[in-house]
Amino acid sequence: MIVTTYWFVIAATLIAILASIAIWSPRALLLKVSSLVCATALLPVCYLGLNDILSRPKPVMLETIHKDVSEASVLGSVMREGEAIYIWLQIPNVDEPRAYQLPWSEETAKQLHKAQQDAEQTGTQVKMKKPFEKTVDNQEPVFHAPPPPAPPEKQAPDQKPIVFSSTETQD
Repeated sequence: MIVTTYWFVIAATLIAILASIAIWSPRALLLKVSSLVCATALLPVCYLGLNDILSRPKPVMLETIHKDVSEASVLGSVMREGEAIYIWLQIPNVDEPRAYQLPWSEETAKQLHKAQQDAEQTGTQVKMKKPFEKTVDNQEPVFHAPPPPAPPEKQAPDQKPIVFSSTETQD
């Protein structure tokens, strides 16, 4: 919500600057009042628009800040045949997960479904390679389930082993 507030303050400041220019310009009174009404109406529209955007998945093609990410974890997905694939990604070095929309592709949907099944069997999490790359190579899978982590190496015991000898002592 903090980010939305910053964007709204920037938009409100720009609207106020434009409204003040319109008010102080040498124009007819009707034009000045019209520009002030438009500026006033634009403020709630900006606020509602920014808040509405928060609840919608962003198309992956519009990602600009994290476009160079090489891999992200898929936390969840919804596939709507013929419409889109909606995914919830955890991007490295970003605290909160993000919702994205992929264009519908039967091949991508099959890859995602197979990766989800593999991840469930191995107990790992589905990963997405190059999630924001504009050109996707159809030969290389986008979604995959990494192999389970190797078990920790066995530690040598701290005690010395007990050694039995085959010689018997006589009394």
